[in-house]
Amino acid sequence: MTIKSILPASLLLLGAGTLLAQDEPPTDYAKFEGSAEYVKFALNNLWILISAALVFLMHLGFASLESGLCQRKNTVNILFKNCFIIAMGVITYYLVGFNTHYPAEWQMDGFLGLGGPAGAEAGSTSFTSEYNPGYTYWSDFIFQAMFAATAATIVSGAVAERVKLSSFLIFATLLVAFAYPIAGSWHWGTGFLSRLGDGDAAFYDFAGSTVVHAFGGFAALACVIVLGPRAGKYTKEGLKPILPSNLPLATIGAFLLFLGWFGFNGGSVLSADAQGVSTVFVTTALAACAGALTSIATAWVVLKKPDLSMALNGFLAGLVGITAGADAISPGLSLVAGGVAGVLVVFSILFFDKIKIDDPVGAISVHGVCGIWGTLAVALLGGGANLGSQLIGIVSVCAFAFVFSFVLFFILKLIMGVRVDAEEESEGLDVAEHGAPAYNP
Repeated sequence: MTIKSILPASLLLLGAGTLLAQDEPPTDYAKFEGSAEYVKFALNNLWILISAALVFLMHLGFASLESGLCQRKNTVNILFKNCFIIAMGVITYYLVGFNTHYPAEWQMDGFLGLGGPAGAEAGSTSFTSEYNPGYTYWSDFIFQAMFAATAATIVSGAVAERVKLSSFLIFATLLVAFAYPIAGSWHWGTGFLSRLGDGDAAFYDFAGSTVVHAFGGFAALACVIVLGPRAGKYTKEGLKPILPSNLPLATIGAFLLFLGWFGFNGGSVLSADAQGVSTVFVTTALAACAGALTSIATAWVVLKKPDLSMALNGFLAGLVGITAGADAISPGLSLVAGGVAGVLVVFSILFFDKIKIDDPVGAISVHGVCGIWGTLAVALLGGGANLGSQLIGIVSVCAFAFVFSFVLFFILKLIMGVRVDAEEESEGLDVAEHGAPAYNP
């Protein structure tokens, strides 16, 4: 996501750190087009839209990665869930999410500000965002909307291959429509996390290591606990690996996510400022590559073989690990942020298997564990954040995501069940839920 500052109406953002004083935001678009300020405004706006497109591409990456790391017999089910998630996410973000994420009015100051549809306050001729007048209102909306479904996508991977489709779709809708925007409002919507120390010790999470990724990771953990492991994964003789169906597809997915992350983090600069965007691109790339190398080395030592799936998750771990501080941690120390994440993800995946928490794609480890590390890294690696505030933010967001998800998923379990029966799981969800396999002769 992005750091979203509520700026005075008298300021027009021209680039990172550059503000032009105005009596009020321009209201006559035709006149504004002819002004000297319009060129920078247009460039900022274009970069936000390009970033939104890159973040959208990440949903294809998630779908490919999840499909490739799971069994062939569940491919249609996985792809269907990913289609639903992005479609539902954009529409619910339009209907309720945007104005809850950035509330115009708090019902509980700093904690809850449920809002209505986007655009209600913008008017048909509005072209500047209420929250950041460096680009249009609708560019602001579409960039944020591309993130909205990410939390549910993280959960999708963790519960894959045994979750009942109808129950998951209900859960995902409520998580994206309400829980994620509420948690986001605490930080980006000027909620209580942005006010710690009267704002002098505000929680710092540049693009969402905690508010997006750890939120999704802990929501996934809650659902997996309620759901239980896949049949045959944990036996009396020990762990029985369930092998992925298509590692080339999983690799394509990981690299699509890597590409999309340049929009995820780069767009969070909130302008086309050359120095800001280029620095974030470099820290993002260095952290991802460091995460891949350390995960490769760690897995090779621990597992005695080079493991491709660990390498792929190492890239993603490094990306999650730098997301909170991509603008604040130096390029050199971004190698540390990503490298530590690459080690953590290996041991975390092995740990969750040891305690019989079955996560087919490693989503809890990549997003939950490495999201926490990335948020702490902003304080520990010279990013200037307050360690106490970072801990408060981590605990608040992760606890909320876990409790909300556990309660909701458990209620769904009592009412309609959340798991397919043993026969359907054995047959595969493609046939059981959709009536057709993904691959045919």
